[in-house]
This record gives sequence, C-alpha cells and structure tokens, in this order.
Amino acid sequence: MPSPVETVIEALRGALGERVTTNPGLREHHSHGQDTQPPALPDAVAFVESTEEAAKVLGMCHAQGVPVVPWGAGTSLEGHVTPVRGGITLDLSRMTRIIEVSQPDMDCRVEAGVTRDQLNAHLRDQGLFFPVDPGTALCTIGGMCATRASGTNAVRYGTMRENALGLTVALADGRVIRTGGRVRKSSTGYDLTRLFVGSEGTLGVITEIQLRLHGIPEATSSATCQFDTLRGAVETVIGILQSGIPVARMELLDDVQTAACIAYSKLEGLKPLPSLFFEFHGTEASVAEQAQQAEDIAAEYGAHGFQWATDPADRHKLWQARHDALWAVLALKPGYKTFVTDSIVPISRMDEAILGTQADIRASGLTAPIVGHVGDGNYHTVILVPPEPGGLERAWELDKKIVARALDLGGSCSGEHGVGIGKREFLEREHGAEALAVMRSIKAALDPRGIMNPGKIFLN
Repeated sequence: MPSPVETVIEALRGALGERVTTNPGLREHHSHGQDTQPPALPDAVAFVESTEEAAKVLGMCHAQGVPVVPWGAGTSLEGHVTPVRGGITLDLSRMTRIIEVSQPDMDCRVEAGVTRDQLNAHLRDQGLFFPVDPGTALCTIGGMCATRASGTNAVRYGTMRENALGLTVALADGRVIRTGGRVRKSSTGYDLTRLFVGSEGTLGVITEIQLRLHGIPEATSSATCQFDTLRGAVETVIGILQSGIPVARMELLDDVQTAACIAYSKLEGLKPLPSLFFEFHGTEASVAEQAQQAEDIAAEYGAHGFQWATDPADRHKLWQARHDALWAVLALKPGYKTFVTDSIVPISRMDEAILGTQADIRASGLTAPIVGHVGDGNYHTVILVPPEPGGLERAWELDKKIVARALDLGGSCSGEHGVGIGKREFLEREHGAEALAVMRSIKAALDPRGIMNPGKIFLN
C-alpha cells in the first residue's frame, strides 16, 4: 500500500504534470528560509499557477492528512517555510499576474507571487505606488500578507494589515473564499481579511490580494544626521514622533551598523557613529517644513552633520545602503551567520528598550549591530553567530534577554517578521494562555486535520 504522501504525489502528478517534483536539489532549496532553524526536506514541491490549482492541491492533501507548507520566495526569517513534518511545499512563485489596477480608486488586485518591485514598476506611469517596503526586492506580496510585513515606510503608510483590502484564500479542505473587498471600510461581519493577514499559512493559502495604493508624492527629501551617543538618537526619535511630524521613514543605526554600511555601501560623509536616516514626503513646502522641524528637534539632542539628499540617485544610494544592512553586517565577519531579532515597544519606552539592548550586547561579548524602523518602535539586533560550538546558543540567549525586556515594557516579540518557529516560546507570555487557546480553536476550526504549515506559531 502506498503511503498517504505517495498517494498525494501521484495524484498531483496527474493534475500538474512536471510541475510536481521530487528533485533533491529543489527539495533542498525549499527546505529552509533565511534563518537559523534546522532545514527539513519536503517530500515534494508543487508549483501552482492559479487559485484553482492551489485549492486542488490542498483538497488532495486534506483528504490524506498530508502537510502543506506555502512558499513565496523563501525570504522568511523565522522558519515559516521550513517543512518540519515533510509533506508538500506549495510554491506560488509562478502566480505573478497583476490582475487589475484602478487608478481612480487607487487600488489593485495581484496574485500572491507578485513582488513589490514588480508591482511598483507596473504602477509608475500611473502616478501610484505600493508603499510597504520590507527591505528586499525578492519577497512576494502573498508572503508579506502571510507574515503581516511592514518595513521602512510603515510609520506613515502602515503595514500589510492596513494596505490589504481583501484576499482570495484557498482553505485547508480545498474551498476558496474571498474576504473584504475594494471599499476602504466596512462594518459587516467578522473581519476575515485581518484574520488571514499574519496567519503565516496556518489557516489557508493566500492566492490573490486586493491592495490599497498611494499617490507618488510631489516632493521627497532624505536626510542623515549623527550623534555622539545612541541615547541622543533614540530621544530624537521620540521627540519627533511626539511632535506629530508626518515623517515617511525614520531609521536608526547604531555605531557598529553605521560603520558596516559605510564600508559595504561606500557611503561618503558619514562617521562610524549612531545615525538616523529620514525621508519626508509631500509638497515642496510641506517637505521643507517637516525637514526643518526634524532638524531643530534633533539639534536639541546633540545631532550634527546633517546631510540632505533631494536628488533621486543620492536618495536611492542612501536607502539601498539601509536595505543592504544585513549584507553589510555579514561582511564584517566572513564565515559567520546572522540571527536577527525583531522586537517592538511603545514609542515612549524605546530609550529603555534600545539602550538596555545595547548593554545586553556588550555583556554577551557578541557582535550585534542595532538597526530599526524606530518610527513605529520596531528595532532589530543583527547578531553575528560565531562558527564555533555554542555560538548559536549564545545568540539565542541574547535574543531571549532582548525579547524579555521588550515584553516587560509592554511590547511584542515580533514587530514584522512573524512567529514561525523562532518566536513560538514567547507567545503565551505576550498574549496569555486564554488568548492562545482561542487562537488554537480558530486553527482547529479552519484546519481540523492540522495540515496547514504545521509546527508554526504554536509550540505543539
């Protein structure tokens, strides 16, 4: 008798032909994301090209109780795409249609495999753009929805939660539903869109997304400034946010991260000091006013070396350096791996959180630059993991201290990377046992056989 997974693979070959593969190289490619979790091979990879095909795969797997792990681009940082119990990896990277764009309504509908850069290239001539920017050109809109991604623009434009108006979702048993719609608000029934945004493939597979778009601003200005202390940079952030200046992006780099970016991206005019990167959007007049207000507040906290960039090439170089921060850190110590933390705290507690994290790093003896989307209280520590016995354990120990402090300050263990495998142990402390039980009951109702991305979000 063939096993359940063998039965499913045979059935899938009949439905998808050569787009179902057990090729060892492709299975290995789909065995992990960009994280430190141990890889696990799927039994097969199925490349789907439509919602109907995704639903068909799910229906077959549901009937046999075979696990399914959705895959977009494999860029996750918390083990979301690791098939810890084998089964079928459902690859949506070929679903790349931009289905429709409405310029008057400032919205669009795309398939899950479309990337942010692909969408914005399509929108450019229409004066629109999609603002959610996690910092890599590779991640897909479907994956961004599944992890409730955000990034550098979140302080002004929001996260995927605010920018996903509606979804098409293939459920565990093969049913297909559409949630939300094209209107900017609705007070009818349960908000199923928000339920699936951030569900990490544990409740269903997102195959299409209706997105809110925004007008390309008339004027854009970027700036950098530097501080002698990390405290001065953090207090500047708090002051700017509490003053109500509508900054579009505000990024913090500590001295180690700034030094890494200077070396890797060949940034000129910066010293290896704690730094803030800003961007302002609006009319020519409003951008000038915002920038001046921000500069005045920063000066109160010891900022110096303000540099303004209005030329598109200069702005691109600056933000490309920020997006390349991870690679810059890796270049500091070749042969090391990285472990990226992702805590977030209320705005007023950022000084305690970030300065406390700096003290923890020093005590650990590890190299771990701090970089963050501090406009919404989100900060990362890029821990370089020593390639020696016990190196990963030391990194985990530091991560747990950072998360514990964030939770003590009313924050969260993950501001944008999601839970996956890496943050499961913190969920009960953050949400409480009763709330976690409700989450489990939702999972059981929508996925009674437990096939949807098992081993993620919940410890067991």
